[in-house]
Amino acid sequence: MKGKAFMAIAALAAATALVVSGAASAGGGGGAADTKVTIKAPGGDVYGKVKSSKPNKCASERKVKVYRQKGGDQGGGDDIKIGTDIAQANNNGYEWNIGQPGVSGKKIYARAGKIPGCKADNSKTIRAGSTS
Repeated sequence: MKGKAFMAIAALAAATALVVSGAASAGGGGGAADTKVTIKAPGGDVYGKVKSSKPNKCASERKVKVYRQKGGDQGGGDDIKIGTDIAQANNNGYEWNIGQPGVSGKKIYARAGKIPGCKADNSKTIRAGSTS
């Protein structure tokens, strides 16, 4: 009887380990590729790039939203979306451009949300109209 009980416990432990490892690899985004979003607004135009180690999957045709930052931190709930564009391939990588949204002197940032296989990213916050 002891041998059968031991075998049953061992089989249960092995099955549990398979379920746990399968859930870990399927969830969480552990295998998701990094994404990097940049933003510039030296004059009236607001534009930037989307970069990734998997550019065809994570940068090409990636939706980018640009926000006016209202508080001290990004995503504080009161930020205002000022534009959206889709990153397009060109000689300099995958670029997006929302044109001239009239935010000179305001704090702005860009965001590419999470998509399957690709992590989300926010650009740094910049002041529109500055050269830094």
